[in-house]
Amino acid sequence: MAHFRSLDDLTLQNAWLTIGVFDGVHRGHQEIIRQLTAGAHADRAPAVVLTFFPHPAVILGGKNDFKSLTTPEERAALLESLGVDAVITHPFDRALAAQTAEEFMCRVALTLGLRCLLVGFDFALGHGREGNVARLTKLGKTLGYEVHTIALVTNGKETISSTRIRQQIVAGEVTAAAAGLGRCYALTGPVIRGDGRGKKINIPTANLDIPAEKVIPANGVYACWAWASGKKYLSVTNLGIRPTFTTEENAPHVETHLLDFDRDLYGQEVKLEFVERLREERKFPSVDALVGQIHRDIARASRILN
Repeated sequence: MAHFRSLDDLTLQNAWLTIGVFDGVHRGHQEIIRQLTAGAHADRAPAVVLTFFPHPAVILGGKNDFKSLTTPEERAALLESLGVDAVITHPFDRALAAQTAEEFMCRVALTLGLRCLLVGFDFALGHGREGNVARLTKLGKTLGYEVHTIALVTNGKETISSTRIRQQIVAGEVTAAAAGLGRCYALTGPVIRGDGRGKKINIPTANLDIPAEKVIPANGVYACWAWASGKKYLSVTNLGIRPTFTTEENAPHVETHLLDFDRDLYGQEVKLEFVERLREERKFPSVDALVGQIHRDIARASRILN
């Protein structure tokens, strides 16, 4: 699969396309992609996803501290796994936001040779969101593409949305978030040097450097799957400020203890998949009390993951 950083970087013919942010590539997004790839490949046409970075909320809503479920690279990899042939992560800025639906769709149709556009029934684009399904359908008759609408996916109670999943993760509700995502929420980053406290108490941890734009689950202890050196390990992950040792830290640390693993991981990428929150982070009266609780956390995580 090819990942392009602008609409200007490619030219296609007869493309099937869907447009959106697709943060998290959750189950609702996956249904759109399933229909996109099935239709495109049956038509012997490329299945293309046009998405944006930064998130429109940063530009239009002034949310400079906005956190995403997926980085552009993670999002592209997830879309590739679903059979997409090309992902375009187009820069989102005020100039783009000011374009009318007609201006934008003329550009898209010309660049991609657009044959079919798949969107949710409440989708809209263009300045003031004037490019709703009815407007896009009318434009399609002039520009030579069809519009297919996709029903929203629910979890039985509410529509699955990236906003709701972000809220669940921030609250530490990683199991509920996984139900909406269709997979465990994940953090990936290189292992960096910490202060070595884990090794001193015979429970070594890998400290991860996580991209600043990623949503971090609530402080606490979690049962996780850790992917390191191409293999999957049971792990117990602590997110937080480590109050037993210090009261001077504000930014949360991401550190994980891999079970049955004793090799050096410095500089290597580790991926953590969050399965269940075990407890909140708290201050213990002594290091021995903390160590005792960590061993109980490890035992519980082993039962959950096995």
